[in-house]
Amino acid sequence: MSTPPAAPLEWVWLARIRRPQGRKGEVFADILTDFPEKFADRRHLWLIPENGTSSLVTGHDISRAAERPKDPCAPSMAQSHRAMGGIQQPNDTRKGGTLVPLQHAPQKKGGFSPCVEPREMHLQTHWLHKGGIVLHFAGIDSISAAETLAGLIVAIPRSERAALPEDEVYIGDLIGCILFDVSADPPLAIGPIEDVDRTAGPTPLLIVRGQKGEVLVPFAKSYLRTLDLPHKRLEMALPEGLTDL
Repeated sequence: MSTPPAAPLEWVWLARIRRPQGRKGEVFADILTDFPEKFADRRHLWLIPENGTSSLVTGHDISRAAERPKDPCAPSMAQSHRAMGGIQQPNDTRKGGTLVPLQHAPQKKGGFSPCVEPREMHLQTHWLHKGGIVLHFAGIDSISAAETLAGLIVAIPRSERAALPEDEVYIGDLIGCILFDVSADPPLAIGPIEDVDRTAGPTPLLIVRGQKGEVLVPFAKSYLRTLDLPHKRLEMALPEGLTDL
């Protein structure tokens, strides 16, 4: 058994349990990760309340992980569900959420109370089903027990999330970084990255809070110079006038 993260920020969402599936305690869940194949390698998972903690963005990490950009000139990103960088908000991995302390509540026999502390579970079996995933946890052996899990988030500590290739980055790690335009001398601080829009086209757009309002910056490989995650600093050489649009 492993130790749960000390802070809510350290969770990465993998799935959201919807309902019982079958008669032996199985549950159907929405997939919130780009790496559903990793369930085959994971036997110890955590169940956490969706509204009682925050997850990483993680974006679509903390709900579905970010899809690979179709633009070959755009750096690849993966969301650690509803993983957007920094904190993820329930049902919106792209935005920062508000931290809510975990509530303490007694467990119900054979299942969970609606609001509980993180609990480690042993995953016995799983399979993909109709766009989601069916999970069967040890100790959950009836429909009534499975019903108590509805609405809970299947999560792992951030330290256990899937490793990415060197040219990829989790959306959740971008959120909160300060964007600097290094084409200026000296480099100009544009503002903090608040979100990533992957719906506007083949190249994801960084949504930055600038001094005069929202600034949209294409996350294009040709602009990228340095990404310093430990210091939350992203350096890009931006075309003249881009931040004025």
